[in-house]
Amino acid sequence: MSKKKPQLEKPPEPRELNLLASAVELEAAAPESEPNKLRRFSMTAYTGGPMQLAGWRYPVVVDLQGLQVGGQRRPILLDHTRDVDFVMGQTDNVGVVNNQLVVAGHVMGESTKAKQVIALNDKGFAWQSSIGARADQVEFVPEGKTSQANGREFAGPVNIARRATLGEISFVVLGADDNSSAQIAASAQPKKELDMEFATWIEAQGFTPDALNDSQTKNLRALYDVQAAKPTTPVEPPPNPTVQIRAEAIAELERINAIRKACDSKHPEIEAQAIKEGWDVTKTELAVLRASRPSGPAIHIGGNGGNPIASQVIEAALCLQAGVPCEQQYAAQTLEAANKYRRRGLRWCAEQICAAHGRVIDADPGTREWIQAAFSTSELSGIVGNVANKALQAAFQAAPSVADRITAAKSHTNFHAHTVYSMVLNGDLQPVGPDGELKHLSLSEESRTRQLDTRGAVLSITRKDIINDSLNAFAENAIGMGRKAVMSREKALFTSLNATGNGASFFTTARANYFEGAPSALSLSSISTAVQMFRDLKGPDGDPIMIEPRLLLVPTALETTAREAMTSQFVLGPTTGKTPNVNIWQNAFTPITSPWLSNTNLSGASSTAWYLLADPADMAAIEIAYLNGQQTPTVEFFGLDSDPNVLGVTWRVFWDFGVALGEFRAGVKSKGTA
Repeated sequence: MSKKKPQLEKPPEPRELNLLASAVELEAAAPESEPNKLRRFSMTAYTGGPMQLAGWRYPVVVDLQGLQVGGQRRPILLDHTRDVDFVMGQTDNVGVVNNQLVVAGHVMGESTKAKQVIALNDKGFAWQSSIGARADQVEFVPEGKTSQANGREFAGPVNIARRATLGEISFVVLGADDNSSAQIAASAQPKKELDMEFATWIEAQGFTPDALNDSQTKNLRALYDVQAAKPTTPVEPPPNPTVQIRAEAIAELERINAIRKACDSKHPEIEAQAIKEGWDVTKTELAVLRASRPSGPAIHIGGNGGNPIASQVIEAALCLQAGVPCEQQYAAQTLEAANKYRRRGLRWCAEQICAAHGRVIDADPGTREWIQAAFSTSELSGIVGNVANKALQAAFQAAPSVADRITAAKSHTNFHAHTVYSMVLNGDLQPVGPDGELKHLSLSEESRTRQLDTRGAVLSITRKDIINDSLNAFAENAIGMGRKAVMSREKALFTSLNATGNGASFFTTARANYFEGAPSALSLSSISTAVQMFRDLKGPDGDPIMIEPRLLLVPTALETTAREAMTSQFVLGPTTGKTPNVNIWQNAFTPITSPWLSNTNLSGASSTAWYLLADPADMAAIEIAYLNGQQTPTVEFFGLDSDPNVLGVTWRVFWDFGVALGEFRAGVKSKGTA
């Protein structure tokens, strides 16, 4: 039976994983005697299991052993929206307990939306949680294979994020667990039998033990066990238990931080065991030292005194070899060490990494056994993938692009069609009467839609490339993909813009943002006409929109005319009764040229049509929505022999975005001809 080939079907941006998880517990309101006391919440933010995320063909598991929390203070948002009105609060406790991510903190938001969340909670609405994480390394487990994470074994096909960085955590309406719920007790619960230390710790965190439900108590117990490392035998409470417990909690956090520093994210198993079993730093450092010793025979590699090369040096050397700009991304010492290895290839890279792990590649180069041995650690695939990503990003940044200059960037969290309403207001500020009542403005009912799509391709290092040490070919392909990514966005943008055709849809005579005829050809006179039309544009209430034109967008055939019109101080030729004959539009607008406006591969292309547009920061005529705000494409490792037709390793490149026409009042179009 042949292996099924994994398909790329709208995968989400792996740098931003929104994982819907379990329940949210929000503390009841503080008593009136404590008006400044902040309410607390607790969440089981992620249970460690597979999640079916929008756009992914196969489920996703985040390996909590590789999750970088960063700090105990993480932002709490509403629906992953990074806006001050959607800020709910901040954590002060983040921990992995029994292979689950558990957090707690304070509710700080004071916006209308934050108050709505609290009000719904107080009425019994069961809020749930969702974590926003950046996936730094994803392992694809194919069908018929299994892999372990979070104390479980997962059967393929499944994606496992081996390394991820926690960003924010959000309140959401609907999580992946339909049975999860959150509620606030309407009255004090029957008194629970809690040991003295735990009850005192709960009070120190700002909770009332008798007012907690079972789920809240369970979550707080998990955090307490992690922080306080409670002994199995009961002890007598100290004379001042609150002060004592806080001191013990601080000491425990310092011990955990010291252990994490000693392990340096390279020994997650030792780190987990040391934290769980209460090791001190000395015992942890000894365990790390033993684990760092090679498990195989001593390996001597020429050119470095018999010592393996650091992975950062190897990565920098491969970047230098492939001509990828990296001077700003590595320390000067790393680049200096990497410079002497810049002519080494993939085989050398694989041998160095395996040597660092105490392994010998005992196979002929290029054979299946050699490839499997070389990529037996995730480090090699990560290094080569990083080189590809840097090459792609460098090419992406270097490629000429109009999109960032004439469009407004928006963020969507899924691939659904989103209805967007015009933000043009109806009504005026009215005089305030004796009763002090303020009159309401109203939003326009004009609407439009935006929707994301996925564009992607595959990069591979084949057996032939490995035998030939053809890293340059791989980097060149990545650079080509970076340029292709820019082109795909430009093409999507101007496919939408050119489709406005002769003014029959977005730009129309009826909307007073379109004109044609011989006088519409680009000139100082037609620019004056366009400026007047732009400034005369009205909102739904008939009042001027009061937005200034800033950009002059033209095809390549009109670039010279546009630049002359914007840079010339005087106008040659007969005057029209004005002395001196001054170019009043000098430097008034920024000329922008795109070959896509006249490219005949696109419907509606024209070499005469031109546009006068507002700055998209003021009002955008065109919008581009990105998945979770990710405005660059991503390279993701897809696995060894993921394609049965390719003997090698594969990465995939994809980008989630969607182009949509925005506010028609943000631009004027000229046909430029009769």
